[in-house]
Amino acid sequence: MFKKILIANRGEIALRVICACREMGIKTVAVFSEADEHSLHVRFADEAVCIGPARSSESYLHVPAIISAAEITGADAIHPGYGFLSESAYLAEVCEACHIKFIGPGPSVIRLMGEKSRARRAMKKAGVSTLPGSDGAVESEEDAQKVALDLGYPVIIKASNGGGGRGMRIVRSPEELSQALRTAQREAQAAFGIGDVYLEKYLEAPRHIEVQILGDEHGNVVHLGERECSVQRRHQKLIEEAPSAVISDEQRAALGKMVVDAAKAVGYASAGTFEFLMDTSTGQLYFIEANTRLQVEHGVTELVTGIDIVKEQIRVASGERLSFTQDDVQMSGHAIECRINAEHPTTFAPSPGRIDAFCLPGGPGIRVDTFIHAEATVPPNYDSLVAKLMSFGRDREEAIARMRRALEMTVIEGIHTSVPMHLRILADEDFQQARISTAFMERFLAPPTPPKA
Repeated sequence: MFKKILIANRGEIALRVICACREMGIKTVAVFSEADEHSLHVRFADEAVCIGPARSSESYLHVPAIISAAEITGADAIHPGYGFLSESAYLAEVCEACHIKFIGPGPSVIRLMGEKSRARRAMKKAGVSTLPGSDGAVESEEDAQKVALDLGYPVIIKASNGGGGRGMRIVRSPEELSQALRTAQREAQAAFGIGDVYLEKYLEAPRHIEVQILGDEHGNVVHLGERECSVQRRHQKLIEEAPSAVISDEQRAALGKMVVDAAKAVGYASAGTFEFLMDTSTGQLYFIEANTRLQVEHGVTELVTGIDIVKEQIRVASGERLSFTQDDVQMSGHAIECRINAEHPTTFAPSPGRIDAFCLPGGPGIRVDTFIHAEATVPPNYDSLVAKLMSFGRDREEAIARMRRALEMTVIEGIHTSVPMHLRILADEDFQQARISTAFMERFLAPPTPPKA
């Protein structure tokens, strides 16, 4: 087992990894930018190293600074968290060269699954259902026009590398394709350094379903059931829950087996998530991508399975076998997560600044992962996520009730947050009845239709 782990991240996920390490008796090293000098992950780690200025490209994305911090502190492993360098095959390769264990899949698997068009081909070969689309990146506008015509409109353009909605455009007619293609390529180049894009058939208002897996270096892979992430805005998830209200036990078993077989086919070891879109008219699931890292929403799976995913990540990275088998995985109850962002709840404008008052909700069935506290400053340099509020209940109805109670008891003053928006969503009849899809927020945010004269 590792003696010391460096966490190449910040905020609540850095604290989450520190919690797991403390329970396992492992020393931790925090890295921080100048903007995060007084952050809680710096305070609670055993050691801390400043790796650069506030700009992420000069700190949290700066591989030489992170490797240097690991070497001078004697860390024998690096946990990348999520975001930043968590899916960097380059960082994983540098770690190998420096004899530092990267807590995640190997570089070849990260690279394969990170190139979305290659991942689609690999999954199709492994027997996973994929959306009809181009066979790799489109080389020219003429190629894109031909593929789109074969698929039939609407189509969606996606960046071959990366995600989060960047380099993504929906095209509903041939006249829109040229401009959308150029825009997507520019966005992909700016965000990921590679402007390659591919095309897929676009599903109107699908459900977003993802499957959590864990694998070890001995060939064992298990799934921990599914999460539903359909409530999202501009491809950014807002609310996640486990399990999905529309997946039956039989579907769960079949979907899980398909994903486990696919993960074994590519030699997957560590935590990972396979994401699907469900055609609500047929119930058919289509693979869209795999994330070779810990997900923001991993906590809801932990609540319904009782399995600590971060601890398992660390164990398998140290060479141990998974501490459980598929037969040991039992899902119980229902869990919901609301992402609390530092942004205006109606305009969605970022709202960094100093927090004047902060009070965590508590009570039965509530978990909060956060890095903020009274008098903390939310810097403008990074993602707006400041807390993950999770509820657990015997069923979905109780989980919603507990989440509403917890949101009402949350106090964050000095900045705007998304708490009021979440309260409105949870009061929505469609959400309460699980009538949700990726188009939910479009309907939810639409201005009310004026009454007829």
